[in-house]
Amino acid sequence: MKTELEHLLRQAVASLAPAVLTSQPDPASIVVERTRDPVHGDFATNVALRLAKGAGRKPRELAEAIVAALPANELITSAEIAGAGFINFRLARTTFAATLRRIHTEGERFGRGTVGAGTKVLLEFVSANPTGPMHVGHGRQAAYGATLGNMLEAAGFDVQREFYINDAGRQIEILAVSVYLRYLEACGESLTFPSNGYRAEYIQPVAAALRAKLGDSLRQPSAAVFAAAPPDAPVGDKDKHIDALIGNARRLLGNERFDEVITFARDRLLAEIRDDLDGFGVTFDRWYSERELETSGAIERALTKLRAANRVYRKDGAEWFRATEFGDDEDRVVVRENGLKTYFASDIAYHYDKRQRGFTKLIDVLGADHHGYVARVRGGLVALGEPADCLEVCLIQLVSLFRNGEKLSMGKREGNFVTLRQLRDEVGNDACRFFYLMRSNDQHLDFDLELAKSRSNENPVYYIQYAHARVASVLKQLESRSLHFDREQGLAQAERLNGPHEEAVLTALSRYPEVVEHAALARAPHALVHYLRELANAFHTYYNAEQFIVENAELRNARLALVLGVQQVIRNGLTILGVSAPLTM
Repeated sequence: MKTELEHLLRQAVASLAPAVLTSQPDPASIVVERTRDPVHGDFATNVALRLAKGAGRKPRELAEAIVAALPANELITSAEIAGAGFINFRLARTTFAATLRRIHTEGERFGRGTVGAGTKVLLEFVSANPTGPMHVGHGRQAAYGATLGNMLEAAGFDVQREFYINDAGRQIEILAVSVYLRYLEACGESLTFPSNGYRAEYIQPVAAALRAKLGDSLRQPSAAVFAAAPPDAPVGDKDKHIDALIGNARRLLGNERFDEVITFARDRLLAEIRDDLDGFGVTFDRWYSERELETSGAIERALTKLRAANRVYRKDGAEWFRATEFGDDEDRVVVRENGLKTYFASDIAYHYDKRQRGFTKLIDVLGADHHGYVARVRGGLVALGEPADCLEVCLIQLVSLFRNGEKLSMGKREGNFVTLRQLRDEVGNDACRFFYLMRSNDQHLDFDLELAKSRSNENPVYYIQYAHARVASVLKQLESRSLHFDREQGLAQAERLNGPHEEAVLTALSRYPEVVEHAALARAPHALVHYLRELANAFHTYYNAEQFIVENAELRNARLALVLGVQQVIRNGLTILGVSAPLTM
């Protein structure tokens, strides 16, 4: 409806040039919005106010000209000018009946659009370091990214989902030495575990599996691993201490065997991550290893191109990217003085590789602590000849868990964190997905565990699912009375649905395609969440106010067609969110 109305309005405005308007306005600037109060009609536009100054006319005068120029149509029953020059539109009831027919005809395809047609999107999300299980913060990124992908596809975009495995660099080496030290303990060695190692319990079974595979073949005296290492915190520097342990372990084992520990630990923990995500209903088209960038030569190719464009310079033995030329607050090292490439060099090469694979839009879903990352990576892409707007980053704020009003404390390396699997086991996948999406990604999320588990109308996911199940119960009641639903008759009689509750439901249903498109373009899954709550509320209010299974067959079938339309739209929306639509509660 919104699209059709905007098309009519653009035709009207275009017809006014040059007699009334001195030039043709940008069609994209001519929009209509739903009215907040039905007293003011169904849609409204402020186009007359926006164009009046340039046209040298009073807004109300221009609004009158626009209304008079509207093409003949069956969509609009009235166009009224209000206030300083707003135009309020009332739509024909037949339009809402036609929407109901579309829902029944299109089924699960209802709400799918074409605004993104022709745009290839590489959606990268989660991309957690494979150094431990998925925690509740990763869960929010997973729920957001998976839902965003679904919404973009529903809006017509060609989407590929990707997980970037951070399996190169210092963090993966800290993981490896942590596993190796636990392995040595299992072999009978005594040692003081480093404060900057991964001390959580999940390291123990990885170390045990490593010993089960290799026996004592990697055993070295613990004193040799700790030899000449600077003191650990709190007396010394914890970073220097663990870096020395990594260096010693690599020297004692040799590069090949130490890398074997890295690969073993990574693969074990990555398998856990994959299993967690699969259980959460989150899948990827590709798992991209950071190590692939180095072995494929992608990093060196990107650096070579940056050097040729004079975007890199040498200082203090290192190579620096001129990030300040692209809005960053300082230049960034891409190759250290020891010849090792930095994470940033990998990031530039990875995003350049995405563009080389033919993706128009690159969307990264990252934790809020990556806010400083955006300008420098975008600068790297621009320096490589790519458009600045090809990269978009959606930052995900932190999650706090609350139980009975008490906030739970969490910290990954110390091991006192709640895993995604634990959260799913406690509240269920549906509540987990839904609660993660209830607030905008740029807002901090307080996750109420008790509310998520409750079977009450205060629990929003239960409230929406209950609306879906209630429709199923109506059909069971129909069957118990030996009656049947005549879809064709119900849709033919849809214009009889003119009561206030029915009009509220019809209006809510007609909004669904607009909500999906808006949520996709705004990268805002919470907009769909809020819509489904509003639709469920309109349905429950209708359910409590009216009888659906009435004696009059035409009215009965019309009402059943309406509530089945509600069920279909709720199911479509929940599917996008990754939430089930049960028939019984």
